[in-house]
Amino acid sequence: MNPVEALKTNPFVLAPMAGITDHAFRTFMKKLDASVVVTELVSASGIEYKSERTLKLMSFDESQRPIGIQLFGEEPEILARAAKVAEADGCDFVDLNFGCPVPKVVKKGAGSAMLKDPVQLQKVLAAVKGAVNIPVTIKIRTGWDSNSRNASEICNIAYNEGISWVAIHGRTRNQAYSGFADWDFIAEVKSKAKLPIIGNGDILTPKQAILRLEQSGCDGVMIGRGCLKNPFIFMDALSLWRGEPVKDVSRDYVSLFNSLKHEIVAHCDEHITGIQLRKFAAWFSTGYSGAAQFRKNLFQSKSNEEIMTLADEFFSGIGSVEQADTSSEEFLMGGHG
Repeated sequence: MNPVEALKTNPFVLAPMAGITDHAFRTFMKKLDASVVVTELVSASGIEYKSERTLKLMSFDESQRPIGIQLFGEEPEILARAAKVAEADGCDFVDLNFGCPVPKVVKKGAGSAMLKDPVQLQKVLAAVKGAVNIPVTIKIRTGWDSNSRNASEICNIAYNEGISWVAIHGRTRNQAYSGFADWDFIAEVKSKAKLPIIGNGDILTPKQAILRLEQSGCDGVMIGRGCLKNPFIFMDALSLWRGEPVKDVSRDYVSLFNSLKHEIVAHCDEHITGIQLRKFAAWFSTGYSGAAQFRKNLFQSKSNEEIMTLADEFFSGIGSVEQADTSSEEFLMGGHG
């Protein structure tokens, strides 16, 4: 399925997040009405050297379509060959990351460092687009810093190279994840762009998702951290967008978390399963009474069985209690979305 076409029936895209949007979580979020999904960052060099860990990041199943594989790197030829591998694996599109602010990525000239060199970025787009027959999309930031917010220039380059969409995180690289996403700037870029634009940044509730979509004029919005606190955010946003009532006020987090565990166990060893279960249980508990103590107990637990017992006990007590606003909590502001 073409990812751009998918936006017409569901404009709420799951943001790629390192260490989070793995095979298990993407399948889980598709069941909860996420539209297009994208893998976490995949190193083009890792594909070149046939790294087993890297290749595992690219795995997906049919339920995830349309599924994009997100690549990062700095060499056009290596990225082009990596895109061919992704296409051969059967993904629906390739997404190129020009937004990652992490120093170990940027210092090599990849991620958001590409925003400082539009000429090199254009070479990458031409090489990758020429190497595959599937759509190519890109994810960027507003610019490198406040003095070089060149997202509109990048969008023009992307349009000329036949890129299918540009997703824009509303911060510069220098901001990392501090401050607030600049949705006025995203709207300004969208108003001038000749290709579809997806807005990204600080969407933490279904109503925010609708508001950002309507006010920015974007073709879709990308949600990251918001689904870590509220995994029902896609389902609720889609209902609101369609003019339908939200499906269910009472949320069965016990069944939900057991469903996520099922997906994680199917794709991860016992150690990684424990790490993921603790992370997601901690995130899902945010905004509910007793969450701080629950998180403390989680990270002191000794086994996956103990994690599930703690989670079942905590989540069974939620019922229809409304989640408090915790948008200022720092542990939800780490490099996600």
